[in-house]
Amino acid sequence: MVAVAVTLVAAVGLLGLFATPFVVDQHPESVAATKPSRALTPTATPEPQSSGLVASGYVVARRKATVAAEITGKVVEVLIDEGMVIKEGDVVARLDSVLAERDLALARSRADAAEAAVGAIAADLRDAERIWSRNQHLLQHNFASEADLTKAEARVGVLRAQLKQSEAQFETARLDAKRAAEVLEKHQIRAPFAGVVVERSAQPGEMISPMSVGGYTRTGICTLVDMESIEIEVDVNEAFIGRVRPGMAVSAVLDAYPDWRIPASVIAIVPTANREKATVKVRIKLDRKDPRILPDMAVKVTFEDGGTATEKSAAAN
Repeated sequence: MVAVAVTLVAAVGLLGLFATPFVVDQHPESVAATKPSRALTPTATPEPQSSGLVASGYVVARRKATVAAEITGKVVEVLIDEGMVIKEGDVVARLDSVLAERDLALARSRADAAEAAVGAIAADLRDAERIWSRNQHLLQHNFASEADLTKAEARVGVLRAQLKQSEAQFETARLDAKRAAEVLEKHQIRAPFAGVVVERSAQPGEMISPMSVGGYTRTGICTLVDMESIEIEVDVNEAFIGRVRPGMAVSAVLDAYPDWRIPASVIAIVPTANREKATVKVRIKLDRKDPRILPDMAVKVTFEDGGTATEKSAAAN
């Protein structure tokens, strides 16, 4: 019995020795776990925050025109096609100009005849003025009569009047020839500005006119867009228009390229509201032009709170 008791006491002592370090070892860990960490972490520069204002709209071209003829005629040649880049003044089409060329030749012929008539009358006038001057000198020496002097003077007056009339006729013929040349030039339809052809309307053999004359007469040759005038127009709810200001930075995303964010900025707020939709139109300028941005593409824009585009550029520098 005594041996068993001694053995139990020794076992309990050994358990105490092994248990005490275990409790002591746990205590520092629990204390450390309750203490707040004092390690410093580097702070990142905050990015411009979105104002939460998102609007949708379309890409538009501020400069877009339907190129048409100023006269009625038949199209004989179309020199453009969709997607073609043309410069200002390039010929996009030609009309039948046979009659216009003949009218110009006839007007120039009349101008030449009028000019020749002016020259002939001017020569007669110079001769009549010499006769008149000689009769005046002869009359002073009694070698000519008063009737001869009066007759010479009258002829000078008639020739001067005829010369003036002939010069007026020559000027009229010259203006007529100039007008015929301008009409002939209108048979060549030229681009009013540089841009890209987005639509070709007419074909060779069709009649074209500035005004529609029946259902088979074209009024335009092509549609031309100046890609440098591309911008965005969005409709903003009038309840939030006070949060938009000119120069405000904008991030635009095309529906065709959802992963491409295009930097932009507000140009102006159009000073009128749409009563039916309760919106106000806002014009937005693209800070970077790209051939992928095409007119009438759908786009969503997010207005940023990080200041205007100018302020952000100055802060970056």
